[in-house]
Amino acid sequence: MRRYGKNPDEDDIRVRPSRRGSRPRTHTRPKHEDAAEGMVLTVDRGRITCLVEGRTVTAMKARELGRKAAVVGDRVALVGDLSGQKDTLARIVRIEERASVLRRTADDDDPYERVVVANADRLAIVTALADPEPRPRMIDRCLVAAYDGGLEPVLVLTKSDLASPDSLLDTYRALGVPYVVTSREELEDGSAVERVRELLDGHVTAFVGHSGVGKTTLVNALVPEEQRRVTGHVNAVTGRGRHTTVSALALPLADAAPGSWVIDTPGVRSFGLHHVDPSRVIHAFPDLQPGTEECPRGCSHDEPECALDQWVADGHADPARLNSLRRLLATRERREGD
Repeated sequence: MRRYGKNPDEDDIRVRPSRRGSRPRTHTRPKHEDAAEGMVLTVDRGRITCLVEGRTVTAMKARELGRKAAVVGDRVALVGDLSGQKDTLARIVRIEERASVLRRTADDDDPYERVVVANADRLAIVTALADPEPRPRMIDRCLVAAYDGGLEPVLVLTKSDLASPDSLLDTYRALGVPYVVTSREELEDGSAVERVRELLDGHVTAFVGHSGVGKTTLVNALVPEEQRRVTGHVNAVTGRGRHTTVSALALPLADAAPGSWVIDTPGVRSFGLHHVDPSRVIHAFPDLQPGTEECPRGCSHDEPECALDQWVADGHADPARLNSLRRLLATRERREGD
């Protein structure tokens, strides 16, 4: 039975729409020139909390960004509902270029790079002097990651009431890394907090460290109105702490210059450096870098033909600086904890 009349142009002929839609597809995407600027404060299961013009806004990543992920500290452009009211959702349409990036891998054999924090200019490496015991190899790895990512490292040594900081400070004195030493009593009376605040004032500082070293306790003291978590305890058998921070979070530093932020990160048990090119570590040693001009091609700076030995012997740099460089370079070749 004929379904339509003889005239194929009759109005009653139905045209099946294309499964790809009726409009032609285009690769042109809107520029979102009117998008609002924001800063990522925390990321939790696809929901991204941003600070936009003083308001806290919940957002999600736009599909056109593909697999590019937003991390804490990112400067982003947002559209949609920016009121910050309950049950509203904005959309991140652009992630601005990052000034610095703190990255790590799960271990040195893992090629998958994890961006921990973006746009921080300082990295506070928090280490307890006891309970748990300090792990210099972990400190070395954090230093390498800081130098590689464009962050200035700072040492924060806690629990000085349990052990002296002298031997650990002697290890890193040649690097010229700023440091502050705190005790439990000083944390309670606030004197240690003020010293740390002076060190961080005017900076965006990411905090890293093992669980149980007092990192989150210190952050809570610096930002008293934001009590993050109940402080965990140190396992007496393993000497390791229980995680008290489960996701990175940016918090404004109290009683400090505008733009001062602290970023608390989850406690880490390892800090892989698969992503770090050892040749970039030398850039953190400007007093040694001119001496590498006479090095053979592909020099690892830890071999008999390295020109840095003669450079130091001629008095151009402190031998302790060369020892520090070679210790950090060796860190890339061994697993943390060795």
